[in-house]
Amino acid sequence: MWWRGRLVTAIDGTTMCCPDTPANLTVHRKGGSHHGGTGYPMVRLLALVACGTRTIIDAVFGSIGRGETGYAADLVPAMRAPMIVLADRNFAAADLIDKIADRGADLLIRVKSGRRLPVCRRCADGSWLSRIGQVEVRVIRAQITIDTGQRRRSEAYQLVTTVTDADCPAVEIVGLYHQRWEIETAYCELKQSIGGGRVLRARTPAGLEQEIYARLIAYQALRIAITDATLTAGDIDPDRASFTVALRAARDQLVKAAGVIADTSVDLVGVIGDQVLASLLPARRRRNTPRVVKRAISTYAPHTASGRLRGPSHRITISIDVLADPDP
Repeated sequence: MWWRGRLVTAIDGTTMCCPDTPANLTVHRKGGSHHGGTGYPMVRLLALVACGTRTIIDAVFGSIGRGETGYAADLVPAMRAPMIVLADRNFAAADLIDKIADRGADLLIRVKSGRRLPVCRRCADGSWLSRIGQVEVRVIRAQITIDTGQRRRSEAYQLVTTVTDADCPAVEIVGLYHQRWEIETAYCELKQSIGGGRVLRARTPAGLEQEIYARLIAYQALRIAITDATLTAGDIDPDRASFTVALRAARDQLVKAAGVIADTSVDLVGVIGDQVLASLLPARRRRNTPRVVKRAISTYAPHTASGRLRGPSHRITISIDVLADPDP
């Protein structure tokens, strides 16, 4: 996906559980409190993902003892112009913003609504120019309202971006930020579709490193096959390609041992691509799904508004109202 000549990318982190073995515990610790944590040891994974195709540009992983912003610094060398990097509030650190800007990449990051950023110059659309560290940024405050037809919910967002061109409307930039959720879909495919939501299998840190790289490679190979199929078949958005269909097609090739004879030429990408194109999903709809527990750890219902582990999604309409600085 390209936006005004920039490749739209997103950066975010996730965690994966690994076996509770003495070897793994020498590197990876459990989540939870400082009293020893609970559950399985966890591995933190951060990736830079292209939002249009959900392919991985770069990825790093290691102990959860290191924060997301620390790992994000390791991904900065993969950022360059012409690229715009989308990120959530956890990445709005001045030193990280400086490093990304030094690479020539633009950024669009949400910051806490209560964070006060000085007004250096006002823009006609209600946004204003400010500074974070050494970087000049454009600050946009917006009220985003989601309407399902039965319920309405509004929340104030504050975004900062290095795109300071007045020709780029603030409403359009706020709408672009929604693309950040594509990386969450990528993590779902990596952890749930490929891994089945299960704990990693390796019982040593070296084995975990090998297993995670193997999963990343498998994911990337499938994403490349999907992208090749959709981009060469006309005006088809990669969003309409089913990752599950591609995964099953690839597994079928392995089960059948297709192409193992040396003098037989088999186009595996073509096999996967043909099945993906034969089972395209409908055009992407705007939907809202309640945030609930994705992997149950108890047979009891969690404390959510719906009272369910998984709730239905709802079609929505979104309205964006840019807000002027409340304290000029």
